[in-house]
Amino acid sequence: MIPTLADLRERARERLDPRVYDFFEGGAGGETALHENEAAFRRLALLPRVLRGAAARDLSVTLCGDRLAMPVLVSPTAFHRLAHPEGELATARATAAAGTVLVTGMAATVPVAEVTAAARAVQAEAAVWFQLYLQPEPEVTLALVRRAERAGCTALVVTVDSPVFGRRERDARHGFDDLPAGLAAENMRGLPGALDDRPRDIAMSPGLSWDDLRRLRAQTRLPVLLKGVLHPGDARIAVAEGVDGLLVSNHGGRQLDAAPASVEALPAVAEAVAGRVPVLLDGGVRRGSDAAVALALGASAVGVGRPVLWGLAADGEKGVRHVLELLRAEFDHVLALCGGGSPADLGPDLVVARGSVRGARKGEER
Repeated sequence: MIPTLADLRERARERLDPRVYDFFEGGAGGETALHENEAAFRRLALLPRVLRGAAARDLSVTLCGDRLAMPVLVSPTAFHRLAHPEGELATARATAAAGTVLVTGMAATVPVAEVTAAARAVQAEAAVWFQLYLQPEPEVTLALVRRAERAGCTALVVTVDSPVFGRRERDARHGFDDLPAGLAAENMRGLPGALDDRPRDIAMSPGLSWDDLRRLRAQTRLPVLLKGVLHPGDARIAVAEGVDGLLVSNHGGRQLDAAPASVEALPAVAEAVAGRVPVLLDGGVRRGSDAAVALALGASAVGVGRPVLWGLAADGEKGVRHVLELLRAEFDHVLALCGGGSPADLGPDLVVARGSVRGARKGEER
């Protein structure tokens, strides 16, 4: 039997220390936003078209100059070596083999230069983006950006939904507030203000503003995407500020528990952007059909986070490759069933609320 994502999730639960599993799985507060990310997709259905002549399908998309073999990329998640000894190296190799983008995290347990090298040992043109939290000290942010540039990252993904850390009750219950001995956020070593070779803490600050983003954009030629945009007003500001893309996300339900599901926020953000920059989505994508729904509602691609960690914990690099191949195959299958030949063929007319299609109107029964 081919393992499903649910199977890999269960294997990960069996193999991981309960504290680590809950760190990966948990959300903020009562975990309403966490659960709604998946539930919101189940409230939507695809209304397929037929006889469209789409025998050959091309799943590829281009984002910020990088070509992806499918509209599914790997969203940033922290501390992969908690899931498997090879950590982000295994994830990078698997993602490169799948021909898509890895967004490696600022809180990775492997330095960004080693992550990009692992990816490019598999595929010379592999695209690795670097996820960044703006730091209160501009010199620390700049040092991280230069590190990502030297490593060969091709875009920066700035997470903007974290002025403070989320309140995660599972972690508090376990007393899980630090990494085990031998593991660290390796990208935080050797930065301004660090003591010796010890890594700095990643800082959150509610004082950060659009001015800080302008400073960042003036200091790099890399494309800059914003991750964590849910409000269409912020989307309009971001486009006016000249950002290169948006990632609609509620941080996997790990920040504001009162936030809507990512896919619920997507249509209004896509409308506000009006095609001027790519709009991506993460949060709750568990099937190729979820990716198809998101693309129909205005996303250019979707990201997956927890499923990658499940695959990594279950079977290392092979497990991550299985996750990405499964999503690719499912998306291709759904695209064919909807009469599409490419992701661009998926539009909002294909998405309906479950229970809203009550049969053909009189005169259309043919």
